[in-house]
Amino acid sequence: MDPSTSAQNVTRCDLCETAVVQMYCDLCEVNLCIRCVGKHISDDYDKHKVVPFQIRKSTLIYSKCTAHETKRCKFQCKECNKFVCSLCTISDKHKGHNISNLLDTFHSKREVIEKDTKELINVISPTYEEIATDIETQIANLDGEYGKLSTAVTKHGEEWHREIDKIVIKSKTEIEVIKSHHISILKKHLDEIKEIQSLIKQTLFQLNRIVESNEVFMTLQYSSKLKELKRLPFKVKVFLPIFSPKLKNTEYLHTLFGFLTPLSNKTEENGYKLKKPETPTRKLLEEPEIITTINTGYGNLCSVTCLSEEEIWTSGYEVSDIKCFNIQGSLIKSIKTKSGEWPRDVAVTGDGDLVYSDWETMTVNKVKNGQTEEMIRLLKWRPFKLCVITSGDLLVTMYSDDKIQSKVVRYTGSIEKQTIQFDEE
Repeated sequence: MDPSTSAQNVTRCDLCETAVVQMYCDLCEVNLCIRCVGKHISDDYDKHKVVPFQIRKSTLIYSKCTAHETKRCKFQCKECNKFVCSLCTISDKHKGHNISNLLDTFHSKREVIEKDTKELINVISPTYEEIATDIETQIANLDGEYGKLSTAVTKHGEEWHREIDKIVIKSKTEIEVIKSHHISILKKHLDEIKEIQSLIKQTLFQLNRIVESNEVFMTLQYSSKLKELKRLPFKVKVFLPIFSPKLKNTEYLHTLFGFLTPLSNKTEENGYKLKKPETPTRKLLEEPEIITTINTGYGNLCSVTCLSEEEIWTSGYEVSDIKCFNIQGSLIKSIKTKSGEWPRDVAVTGDGDLVYSDWETMTVNKVKNGQTEEMIRLLKWRPFKLCVITSGDLLVTMYSDDKIQSKVVRYTGSIEKQTIQFDEE
């Protein structure tokens, strides 16, 4: 809410302290009413910059020149690395030196600050939020996981009766010690992550102060920390111990009861990935609009997939050519399938590479930089439809050779990650 128009929080003149503020001195940072403007600038008009309150802090404040008291430093001498006024630039001291305009540098820095602010808010900060949440979830789930271990130990201990009670207690104690160590490792990592998050918040606070301020040097002295904040920490993985019970044998009670594997952990470089900025969702049109009509040349058009807002890939029935058109309907490029058979479907990866399914060769192929390479090879299954999901993984529908079974398989690259298949019912 604008303080000048808010009924609940009216800004008053700093001089008379009664009238509603209407003007503002950008150089002195003083709120003024109309009547007090003359009083404020009575000493020397050139020392002040009075503007309407609504556009306050729109004047850039340059530092005073130490050599020329009436001048402001609006330039920088590159050789001397000093801020200078217009008189300094023509003086013998800076004669022949490379002089730059501070206004250009100021605007360049502002662009960097705006870019850094957006990336901190939209990418880096959400990434650390996600990392912290993941670690907190791990810690929250530890009671349940370690509870399962304790239950397994207890159940095995009951079968051994009184002779094993001491070993059961000892094993449980060992579990609690390992659990404590496990929590300690994750909490330490979480503290490191939260420390970086705190740095991110401090940086954002600093950036907001700079953006709200009209101090030139505050902007010029800004140094971007994004390079070090983008360098994500090692990912800590702690592995739960495994309880391995032995067959009951009273003769070797202590050695055969079972044991817990030691707590182990490792750090993974590049274990974390920067979160991608969320793409704003678009509202679907109630009625579709015809933007252009494209003659693909196919007798039967089978598949269409967007490469970008301006380009689309298409494929047709019993035609081995896969064609790329721009939105105006002009053919940009065309490729043939490696086998010469027609593709059952086409899709585009997050990197902009074309992928297509080949029923005859039982493969899914990728076209990168004009070269076709085999991405997935199936045995006794034939690929059909393709879908690239938001995570970047590829969904492939496929049929068995006898055409009795079908399923959907999720791939990360060429690695099978998940299989979805209905049962007989």
